[in-house]
Amino acid sequence: MRQLLKGLQAIAETTRLRILSLCAHSDLTVSELVTILEQSQPRVSRHLKLLMEAGVLERSQEGNWAYYRVSESGRGAELARQVIDLLNDDDPETAKDLLRLEEVKEARASRAMEYFRRNADQWDRIRSLHVDALRIEDTLVTGLMRESVERLLDLGTGTGRLLELLAPHVKEAVGLDTSREMLAVAEKNLEDKEELSSVTQLRHGDIHHLPFVDHRFDAATLHMVLHYLHDPRTCMIETGRVLAPNGRLVIIDFAPHSMESLREDHAHVWLGFDDDQIEQLAAAGGMTCEDVTSLSGGELTVRVWWLRKK
Repeated sequence: MRQLLKGLQAIAETTRLRILSLCAHSDLTVSELVTILEQSQPRVSRHLKLLMEAGVLERSQEGNWAYYRVSESGRGAELARQVIDLLNDDDPETAKDLLRLEEVKEARASRAMEYFRRNADQWDRIRSLHVDALRIEDTLVTGLMRESVERLLDLGTGTGRLLELLAPHVKEAVGLDTSREMLAVAEKNLEDKEELSSVTQLRHGDIHHLPFVDHRFDAATLHMVLHYLHDPRTCMIETGRVLAPNGRLVIIDFAPHSMESLREDHAHVWLGFDDDQIEQLAAAGGMTCEDVTSLSGGELTVRVWWLRKK
C-alpha cells in the first residue's frame, strides 16, 4: 500500500503527469523535457527525481547523457501503464506537449541527417574505423545462410553493402533507409550489378514505422544501426511485426564502451549495448536471443546477436 500511495502521490501533479505522458512516447533527456515543458532545469529535475523514487520512471545513463523512460518492470511500472492508458492525447495540454515533442524529434533527426549528408560518400570507411569489416561480413553471411532465406530486409541499408553480399543467396532483398543521400549511394553501388537487379529493392522510409505488411520477411539485418536510434524499442517492435513466425534478426553493433568521441563526432546515441539490453529489446519485438558472437577490433568490440521470432 505504501508503494502504491507513493506512486499515486508522485503522479498526481500536473507537470509530473505531463512528464509521464511524454516519456511514454519517447525516451527524453532533461534538456529536451525543459524545452517541451518550458520550465527551468532544476524544477524539471526535481519532478524527475520524485517520479523515479516512485518507480514509475527509470533512467538510462549513456556517456554524458541520461535518458528517462517509463519503467518496464515493478509495481511502479504497472501503475504507470494504467495511468498512461487513461490519458487522452486529444487533451489540449497534452496535444500541445506532443506537438513540442515532435519538434524535438525533428531537431534530432535534422542533426542526424546533416551528419549523413556530410558522410554519405564515405560511409563504408567510417563503418570500418574500429573493426575489420570483412570479419563482420564473413560472420554474418556464414551464419545467416545456414538456413534458407527467401525474403530479406536490410534495415538502415546505408550504402547497400549487405544487399551486395546477401542478395545472391535470396529470392528478394529489400534495403530501407531514411536518408535519401544514402539510398543514392546504394543505388549507384548496385546499378552495375545486373545479377542483383532482379532481387533487390531500395525503399525510403522510417525504421520506426516500417512500410511493410505483417510477416513479410523471414530474415532481417541491423548492421551498425541500433546505436543511432533514439527509440530502439519501437524499431524492434516494428521489426518483429514484419518478420514471419520463426523469422530471424541479426543485430551487429558495438559492445558497451566509453568512446564519447563517437557521440560527439559521429552522432552515436548509444555507446554500445550489452546482452541484457539486447534481450530486453528482443522481447519487446516478440523475439529471443539464440546466440552471440564477439569480434574484437582495436579499442572496440563488435557483437553479433542472433535473434529469432517466437
